[in-house]
Amino acid sequence: MAELGMREELRSAAPNRKLDSSFGEPAFASPSKDEQQLLAVPFCGSIRGGMRPGKKITIMGIVDPEPDGFDISLTCGCDDVALEVSARFEDRQLLRNAHVSGSWGEEEMAIPFFPFLAGQPFRLEIHCEHQSFRVLLDGQPLFDFCHRVRSLTSIDTIQISGSLSLTKLN
Repeated sequence: MAELGMREELRSAAPNRKLDSSFGEPAFASPSKDEQQLLAVPFCGSIRGGMRPGKKITIMGIVDPEPDGFDISLTCGCDDVALEVSARFEDRQLLRNAHVSGSWGEEEMAIPFFPFLAGQPFRLEIHCEHQSFRVLLDGQPLFDFCHRVRSLTSIDTIQISGSLSLTKLN
């Protein structure tokens, strides 16, 4: 019964707002209060069945108004990191790397432009393909990252931290 009361308090604590696109139309609705609790940053969640070719993860969020940076990691439980994407606003860099068998690999940083803007919403898709992860931002190809973890199904956790708010994750 006390848990139900806490849920009601969470629902009424802050107003539900809509985010506007550049055309003044709602881009997407803010998550419900229960969803906000589930999508709180830092976030750690399971990838049901692990990754496999054909599987896609979609992350929708809003960059904080004064961001330092944020990290999105696909991991094998608490062990290897199959893909870590680090957005660094001060340097305007998007870094990618993997941590396999106790050591970090060669960091990838080449990208034609820095795609994130302070205070703006984004939709990041991570597509698992046979040889690599293909990452798209707002529907546009951003980069490919060759698999460094052999067993794709062992990639079973997603971790997100830093200067952003999550609005949807699936």
